[in-house]
Amino acid sequence: MTDLSAFPITQKWPAKNPDIIQLYSLPTPNGVKVSIALEELGLAYEPHRVDFGGNEQKSPEFVSLNPNGRIPALIDPHGPDGKPIGLFESGAILWYLAEKTGKLVPSDPAGKYETLCWLMFQMGGVGPMFGQFGHFYKFAADKVANNSYPMERYRDESKRLLGVLEGRLQGRQWIMGETYTVADIALFPWVRGADIFYGGRDVLGYGDFPAVMGWLDRCMARPASQKGLDVPAKE
Repeated sequence: MTDLSAFPITQKWPAKNPDIIQLYSLPTPNGVKVSIALEELGLAYEPHRVDFGGNEQKSPEFVSLNPNGRIPALIDPHGPDGKPIGLFESGAILWYLAEKTGKLVPSDPAGKYETLCWLMFQMGGVGPMFGQFGHFYKFAADKVANNSYPMERYRDESKRLLGVLEGRLQGRQWIMGETYTVADIALFPWVRGADIFYGGRDVLGYGDFPAVMGWLDRCMARPASQKGLDVPAKE
């Protein structure tokens, strides 16, 4: 049995089976990226729910694995050279899992790096901008009631990014064409989340992006998505 005692996070969230991947997460747009990928890949994993209400993502145990104090984070007991490895940042975890398995990325080098470009598009663009839109549109609306600039700024940038996605998906089933990849897994939870978490469907004009909406439906219909979107489940 693998010894994970070198990882302090396992003191707060003990591993029932330390021989499988340990996932520390919550069903947020960033969190579900990893659970969906794990479901797609058929990798055995043990999810641990990190309670934002209790600020557990800021606990010393969690920060020992991710110094940035953000979910998701992961321990793979069978990392490089067969040794346990701890990982954080959802995009980095997705890329690690893709390289570990040789799946969810195209096999040719050019396609692989193009996929990485779209993964970084989510990490650097869609995630931060959609998140700021949601913050000012829903969670901090009362604080900017007399100043529409913050919401409008991030609304407009989010709509621009949706337009980039719309252009990319014209005539394509997935971001990379016929191959479903980590780029799709990274992006679709944020498009979904801007609607279900922030109520932004109308203000972001989702009806103006039919290719994106069709792609979102296809992503959501995948069995791995339906499972991963609810991980970790409420206790």
